[in-house]
Amino acid sequence: MTDGAKGVAAVFGACSVWGLSAIYYKMLDHVPPLEVLAHRTLWSLVLFAGILMVQGRLRLVPQALGTPRGALVIGAAAVVISTNWFMFISAIQWGRATEASLGFFTVPLASVLLGIVFFGERLGRAQGFAVVLAALALALLTLGLGAAPWIALVLAVSFGLYGVVKKSLSVGPVVSVTAEVLLLSPIALVILWQMHAAGGGYFGHDLGDSVLLAISGPLTAIPLVLFSYAARRLRLATLGLLQYFNPTLQFLVATLIFREVFTGWHATAFVLIWLALAIYTFSLWRQDRAARRLARSSDTVVHTVM
Repeated sequence: MTDGAKGVAAVFGACSVWGLSAIYYKMLDHVPPLEVLAHRTLWSLVLFAGILMVQGRLRLVPQALGTPRGALVIGAAAVVISTNWFMFISAIQWGRATEASLGFFTVPLASVLLGIVFFGERLGRAQGFAVVLAALALALLTLGLGAAPWIALVLAVSFGLYGVVKKSLSVGPVVSVTAEVLLLSPIALVILWQMHAAGGGYFGHDLGDSVLLAISGPLTAIPLVLFSYAARRLRLATLGLLQYFNPTLQFLVATLIFREVFTGWHATAFVLIWLALAIYTFSLWRQDRAARRLARSSDTVVHTVM
């Protein structure tokens, strides 16, 4: 199997875990979302730290947190990713998985807008049109449902901000996520201590719930490791296109397994979002092809001169 094929298999594996994770969180819908989030944080720390220890890279975590700037940036990343995790868990438990999938479909377009705000990036005509279509989709959904799809907005913006913050980090994804959950772990411990002290808390009271809560660690770590593996072997345009498999699975789980209500307004919004993503992805593909053509022609000129 070629490196490219291995990369495709890895990204499909990662997106499959992410896309089907709603089924897992639905099995824990009787456990408060904050408790689920606390366990996800702690078990992720255990697993990520174990991975880095095996790789001999655990020392990189305190190094990443060793400067005021590093601690501040990683702390900001921890805040936005924990917000994203909490909102996704809550959305599943509240029966709003369809809206959650819409949020993850919108992430690439939200990232475009955040790129303009934080980095002064400029949009091409096709990309600008895609963003307008996405905004129209959300406006129509707000009009039709009588309320803004705030779950989708929080998920899209928080994940987009996570990308903005991570852009300024020089450490790898596993090291940075380990540092993030390390910063969050004291808060998680306090939350669980308070819950258990008040007579609540599900871990340790029921074997099934305890196992499910512990699984949150591998459920977080495995797709990230697979995605990091894929990112080193695939072009960015290919990686971006394959990532849509995640929200597509989320959408199918919400509508076919959870049987959530799917109105005509939802259908209209999703069609517009998919159209926006198609236009946006095609524009990225053209840019990528043009860049590769330019690189090949530059190599040809260099070889000719030599």
